[in-house]
Amino acid sequence: MRLYGGLNTPMALLVLFLFCCYLGLYHGLFGLMLGLLARPRDDRRALVVAPFLWAAVELARTRITGFPWNLLGIAQVDNIALSRIAGWTGVYGISFEIALVNVAFAAAFLIPRVKRNAMLAAGAAAALVLQAGRLVDAPSATLNRNAVLVQQNVPVQADWSPNFFQQTMSELTKLTLDSAANLKSKADLIVWPESPAPFFSNDAKFRDSLSDLARNANAWLVVGAIGSDAPQPNAEGQLYNSAILVSPAGEIKSRYDKVHLVPFGEYLPFPSLFSFAGGLTKEVGQFEHGTSHRPLNADGEMLGVFICYESIFPDEVRQSANHGADVFVNISNDGWYGDSGAYAQHLNQTRMRAIENDRWVLSATDTGVTASIDPWGRVVARVQRKQRIALVAPYGLTSVTTFYTRYGDWFAYACAIISIGAFFGRFPFLKQRQKAQISS
Repeated sequence: MRLYGGLNTPMALLVLFLFCCYLGLYHGLFGLMLGLLARPRDDRRALVVAPFLWAAVELARTRITGFPWNLLGIAQVDNIALSRIAGWTGVYGISFEIALVNVAFAAAFLIPRVKRNAMLAAGAAAALVLQAGRLVDAPSATLNRNAVLVQQNVPVQADWSPNFFQQTMSELTKLTLDSAANLKSKADLIVWPESPAPFFSNDAKFRDSLSDLARNANAWLVVGAIGSDAPQPNAEGQLYNSAILVSPAGEIKSRYDKVHLVPFGEYLPFPSLFSFAGGLTKEVGQFEHGTSHRPLNADGEMLGVFICYESIFPDEVRQSANHGADVFVNISNDGWYGDSGAYAQHLNQTRMRAIENDRWVLSATDTGVTASIDPWGRVVARVQRKQRIALVAPYGLTSVTTFYTRYGDWFAYACAIISIGAFFGRFPFLKQRQKAQISS
């Protein structure tokens, strides 16, 4: 927020503090409800409900705050066997399982000492059995296509003079064509990521460059750009964070506009309330929301595109698969994360979307990690970060739909209903206790 957002240090610290407090409310809510569910000298009700309550709180983080970063189940993305639960329940089912095992350990310290060792042994055995899934290797996924994913490595803060713009376009075009030419067969798809470059969809020079690139490579092209319906870049009009689809004939066929924007980064929520953070938004962009998660049609190959931060929303990504996407394309500018652990966390969340929907994911990022991810969530190809380089990414198409793809967050909502029912079911016990206290 200070380095890239333009806020001074005190204001950046204040915004960070408020954001942490806001997200911390969910952990506080979990603890509060768990405490209310507990009965004097009898914690069984609270222990039974705890895993349901945890999944319900994660659903609230996703639906209310809109920031479900690193849900608990993401920790098991490398557990091939256990992570398959996500194909039925989404990541929330894995979070539920982790909470359930931890409840077993917690229960061991709340039961009589004579039963403690047995409960601890049972909890440890369950944890070991479930973690043994990390030793399981899934079968190879079907590979029948190749994409060229260009990692642009464009600086987040660059002085975009006309000469620098033209030089960057020339270098990226050459890198793309050279990489495509080295393939034994032609590239089925070329992807340029979301980037901080001023690539406007209504810029005639930019459009002409993309058309020439698509024709010379004889491949479908997906490019991150600033979408606009205005006749030229400086004209008045709404702006979108977009992905443009260009045909091998050089025609711009369609465009995906990012639906779920980053609050305070791509738009300012409740402007009158958060006017003090307006400087942050102006530094990054003021975009309009897209309206549809429908895939882009590349001559029958349905591309489910989601941009950057959208990859952390399970239900939104699965909508494109439910609408017919047979491969996912995630374009992202992870340069905003710097060298923190956030870029790796983002990759793991993208991998979980592959598992939930049984789809290949082509993840093209500006600074890395650029990777090809199979339906088991495994990274089958990647390139090093912070390099201008292209990845030849093998992938395949999948037409099957998982239970989660079809029905979405049913499990998390069921956990929420159970939690609410348990909470309201607690009140009769409160009334009985009050009567007992009065009679005594």
